[in-house]
Amino acid sequence: MASTKRPSTALPKSVSRKPLIGWREWVGLPQLGVDQIKAKIDTGARTSAIHAFKIRALTDGGVPYVSFRLHPVQRRKTPEIECVAPVHDRRRVRSSNGEQQMRYVIRTPIILGAHEVLAEVTLADRDQLGFRMLLGRELLRTHFLIDPGRSFLAGSPQTDSTAEQMAALPSE
Repeated sequence: MASTKRPSTALPKSVSRKPLIGWREWVGLPQLGVDQIKAKIDTGARTSAIHAFKIRALTDGGVPYVSFRLHPVQRRKTPEIECVAPVHDRRRVRSSNGEQQMRYVIRTPIILGAHEVLAEVTLADRDQLGFRMLLGRELLRTHFLIDPGRSFLAGSPQTDSTAEQMAALPSE
């Protein structure tokens, strides 16, 4: 009787070091003043996107900036946060409905649980969509593993203000 070799179920080391996240997670955007925003993990989207409106192009000393406002809470008009960020790029992006639009791209740190990564994020009006933020595959593929059957595996973003809020809570 010939012996059959079973395939290894061990993950490669590069994969096993990646944190596991669910199909939706809480994200912090410290440079934009957003402690937490609910994000959909979207491997169908190439680039990450955030809800932005009242988008205006600015320059400061010849450096292009973009100012915009965002509502970080789904289905709510408050709070409204005013943001300013350097323009990284402008790109033609095909939205989920198939339309192409030119969008500003910014680079900003994203905090997901205890992990901080620098991400390219496009600015788009997502007011009518279920999630104010999408995390696309360019960010996800090198940093995280996804369990599409679970949610909020990373917990709350560990921003400085979150840590201060937690430290201010009475101990048990």
